[in-house]
This record gives sequence, structure tokens and C-alpha cells, in this order.
Amino acid sequence: MKNALLNFLKRIEPDKKKKPFLHTLYDGFFTFAFTPNATTSGGVHIRDGMDLKRTMVHVVLAMQLCYLFGTYNIGHQHFVALGQYESFLQGFHLKLFYGLVQLLPIFVVAHVVGLGIEFWYASKKGHAIEEGFLVSGALIPLIMPPDIPLWILAFSVAFAVIIGKEAFGGTGMNIWNVALLSRVFVFFAYPGTISGDEVWVAGLAAAEGGAAAQYGWVHLNLLNPLFETFSWSTYDVKSVVVDGYTGATPLALAYQGGWERVTEVYSSSQMLWGGIPGSIGETSKPLIIAGAAFLLITGIASWRIMVSMLLGAIFASLLFNGIAPSELTAETAGFWKFMAVPWYYQLYMGSFFFAMAFMATDPVTASSTARGKWIYGFLIGVIGMIVRVTNPAYPEGWMLAILFMNTFAPLIDHYMIEGNINRRTKRTAALAVKYNEKVNQQQEATLVN
Repeated sequence: MKNALLNFLKRIEPDKKKKPFLHTLYDGFFTFAFTPNATTSGGVHIRDGMDLKRTMVHVVLAMQLCYLFGTYNIGHQHFVALGQYESFLQGFHLKLFYGLVQLLPIFVVAHVVGLGIEFWYASKKGHAIEEGFLVSGALIPLIMPPDIPLWILAFSVAFAVIIGKEAFGGTGMNIWNVALLSRVFVFFAYPGTISGDEVWVAGLAAAEGGAAAQYGWVHLNLLNPLFETFSWSTYDVKSVVVDGYTGATPLALAYQGGWERVTEVYSSSQMLWGGIPGSIGETSKPLIIAGAAFLLITGIASWRIMVSMLLGAIFASLLFNGIAPSELTAETAGFWKFMAVPWYYQLYMGSFFFAMAFMATDPVTASSTARGKWIYGFLIGVIGMIVRVTNPAYPEGWMLAILFMNTFAPLIDHYMIEGNINRRTKRTAALAVKYNEKVNQQQEATLVN
């Protein structure tokens, strides 16, 4: 059966010269379906079927728990704002399908735009499809707010792929993380869509009491009739946001009044498990850590970068704790209160673990030397925490910290390699001196005898 399918696919292969775009599409599908049949030769090489495409698939698999939870949390946050089904598992079908309706268009647009550009470039260059966007395309929806306009998303993906990757030569040549470039484009070009209190909860006219819930044709004309056939609850167009609701993230609250202000709205358990507003896939810490463990077990990601980034963030947090006033009062500015948040609570808030697991460890844009990875990860942790705490105009620091260190990763590796060469040169010179001394001693002993 496998051979029959293989022979059939080979018969329908488009001509590479006459139909370059179709051949590029065909090659992408063919290499995805079948492992490479060409391997290295010689006894000194390791041979296996793990090509770049399958390596990228491992990273995508590690994100699936984030996708599942993020999909459901979109719906959960929507109904919490309406004062309905506030227990996490209440209204399960409504929350799940609401999240799917929000997430699927984001996922589709990101992949259609990104893969379309990549396929076009591959056909023009006359080579196979580069698989790098498999990971970028999976990451981009997870780091976006659930209510992002699709046309802005399309522009951001196009910018990231063309300027951030293809301009440098394609997969493996880019110096910045493509998914983060997409997010940074949105932040600086359309800041209102990725900052503030209203963008992190989908389907609300505004994040204030009395604002109407917004439902589309799919909710009212497709899903509601389906739910009614099972006598399930349906989406109610008369629903409004409850009084006193805030769509603020824990980080926004921390700017206002430190950890005390955060815990007035969210419990530690909510922040740990992820039942809070935020980017689609960045809220559930245990599920992100599970994905990180998968990447470490499979050898895809670097444990050095993860550990050093954690140490850097803890170091910066402890430094801020030492600078912050020992006594906090109602008159103390929110800036100082944020500084006083203990380091372990800093890890509860924001997207630190997601950035550590899936962004900082990008093998293309990170440092590649063993010692360089320690420096690279540690500086991301320090710089990211500094941006988070000291810049109230910016909701999180990891995006800029990672892109900044992406820029310096080649320089770090350069000095690590140069240092290694110098140490080996000195060691070789020292051994040569000892050898010459030994030879001279032997010659002198021979003359004496």
C-alpha cells in the first residue's frame, strides 16, 4: 500500500521548470508524508530520518496543550465578563465553541499568509519549501490577543516573513525570531490592538459595565440551533458586561498597586493555571512547562537557555526587591510596589514561561555555543525583567529582550569561539614549551653520559 501510494505520487509530480509553483507545493507535501530516502554515507556520520520538517513538527506538538487551553480560555474570559458560568467548567460547550470561532480564523490567516509567501519565494528560488514557518505559524496565534483584527494580523505576518526571514535568505538565515517580529510589528504599528484592558477579552463592545456582548452569524445561526437540538444553553444577544468588571491583566494591575492589587482581582491559582485574560497561549504555566519538558526530552530545545533565563529573571527580581522600600503604604507609587513583588510571584504573571520555552530557545536566532547559551539566556532574563518593571508603557519585557539578544547572539558566539581558540593556542604553546624542555633535558643527559 505504501509503495503504491509512493509510485502514484511520483507519477503525478509536476514538471519543475514548466510549473515551478505547483512543483514546490507537491514537494512540500511529498517530503511531509515520507521520510527522506537519501542519507549520508560513510561510517563517521549518524544516519536517521529526522529532517528539518520533522524537527519542527516536534515543536508544534509541544504547543498543542497551549492551544487546547487557550481555545477554552477565550470563551471562559468572555463569559466571566458577562457574569455567566464563572466556574471554569460551567458552560463548557459555549466556552469551547466560542474559543474555536475566535481562534480558527487567526490560525488560518496566519498560515495562509505566511505559507503563501514562503511557497512563492521557494518557487521563485527553485528549491524545496523551507519548513521554518511550521513553528512560526503555530506560535503567532498563541502570542496574539483573541480579538485582533485579521487584516492587521495578515500585515504583521507578511512583514515578519518578508523582512524578517526572506530578506536574509530564508529559513536558517534569519537573525530575529519571526513570530516575535510579527508581534512587535503589531505593537508599534497598531498599539491599540495589543495593549490596554479591552483587547484581551473577545466579543465585548467595551470592557465596562453595561457594554453589550457581540455575537456573529456563526454563533446565532449555526451554533445556537445546534445547541437547541440537544436542549443546551445558547448564546444570548442580550447579555451585557457586569458592573465592576475589569479586563486588565495581572501585569497591568501590578503597575497600579503591586502584588496586593493583583490579588484583589485574581487568585494565585488562577494565575498559575491560566484562567486570566492575556495572549491566547501564554497563560497556563503548567501546560507550558509540560511542553518545555517535551522539547527537552526530545533534545529539540536547549536546557542551558531555559535555566539561565530563569536565573536571570530571578536575579533581576531580587535586585528590585532590594531596591524597593521596605514598607509600602497607600501613598507609595505603583512603580515601587511593582518592584517589591517577590521573584516567585513575578513568575506567576505574564508570559515568562512561554517566552522561555518556545521563543528564547529558537535554535536559529539563539546562541549556538554552550557557554554562549548561558550568557544569552541570563541576559534575556535580566533585560526582560527590567523592561517589565521599569517601563509602565510596555505590557511585557520578554519580546524586546529576546529580539535584542537575537541581535547580539552572533557576537556572543564569536567571542566564545575566539576565547576557546585562544585558550587552546595557549595550552598548545605551553605543551610545546614543556616538550622542548624535556627534549633538551634528554639531550643534555645523553651528552653527559
